[in-house]
Amino acid sequence: MAQTWLVVGLGNPGAKYAATRHNVGQMVVDELASRRGEAFREHKAGARVVETWVRPGGDKIVLAKPNTYMNVSGTPVAALARFYSVDPAHVVLVHDELDIPFDTIKLKVGGGHGGHNGIRDVARTLTTADFPRVRVGIGRPPGRQDPADWVLSPFGSAERQNLPILVSDAADAVEQLIEEGLLAAQQKHHAPR
Repeated sequence: MAQTWLVVGLGNPGAKYAATRHNVGQMVVDELASRRGEAFREHKAGARVVETWVRPGGDKIVLAKPNTYMNVSGTPVAALARFYSVDPAHVVLVHDELDIPFDTIKLKVGGGHGGHNGIRDVARTLTTADFPRVRVGIGRPPGRQDPADWVLSPFGSAERQNLPILVSDAADAVEQLIEEGLLAAQQKHHAPR
């Protein structure tokens, strides 16, 4: 029986933030929508959404980009989960991860927020941290740069060359997580490249 998955790309709204490291999660859901020839539309929950399928005849997926800032992403995520009757186990968060090197993808279910305020807020509003996460590595800032400044800065020129591949691989990871499960997705995407 087909199920519904909510796939949320975390980030900040507006053109000012669109190309920043903090918005890589939204880049991934943009890629998933593009693969299906779909455009986002406004939803009353305070997000832009696309309703589609992982593949024809497969599970339904709702791709979402909250209209709120990262640190208060939980309210629209919880509202969308209620609207579409999606259990937290089927709410996939796609987000940037400082503690993973750039060009690396890791998947997990549950765990702490690791200082990521978007994850913290979603866990608060869903009243559980037990939801799948596709963590897209952005690496730590060089030298003594403040991590808050780092995540809000655009990718560097060398990173931008590899960014389309990273985003595409993360989109693949989301699809595989939904179709084949966490373990299969981890086995493929956690392997050294």
